[in-house]
Amino acid sequence: MSFFKTCLTIAAMIIFAISCSSPKKSPHYNYVYKPQSQALFDTIAHLDSVFFNAYNSCNIDVQAAMYSDTMEFYHDKGGLMTDKAQILADTKKYVCGNRVSRELVKGSIKVYAINNYGAVEMGLHKFHNGVENSTSEPSKFIIFWQNVNNKWLIKRVVSLH
Repeated sequence: MSFFKTCLTIAAMIIFAISCSSPKKSPHYNYVYKPQSQALFDTIAHLDSVFFNAYNSCNIDVQAAMYSDTMEFYHDKGGLMTDKAQILADTKKYVCGNRVSRELVKGSIKVYAINNYGAVEMGLHKFHNGVENSTSEPSKFIIFWQNVNNKWLIKRVVSLH
């Protein structure tokens, strides 16, 4: 083998070895959320505030009015609940009386329109446990809001801790 071919082969092997051993960089995305519709964002953010003010103050009537009769509540630890009356009874039993309150992580809400249905809201929140005097780490939530005859109802909730 000629000196030139030997040098070329060694250079190719070094380049191959370096490319195989260097850590792969994942692409970096600079995603900044911007609402598709500021009016929709403002509506859903307001509804979130109304619902969780009722949750924190134990206003079961407001909560009941905002839940769809066919709502679904998916909880990563508790499983699926589909009985609206039971969800409200559990809220009254386990949340009311300053046992638990919810705090939205400021600036975390994102709202996306769902054509011919309503909207999906995603964000982070924390829960304060008044009995244990503790606060949870921020956790993710997803709320599907259904617009029925210009009335927004909570149709599905996904709560992840």
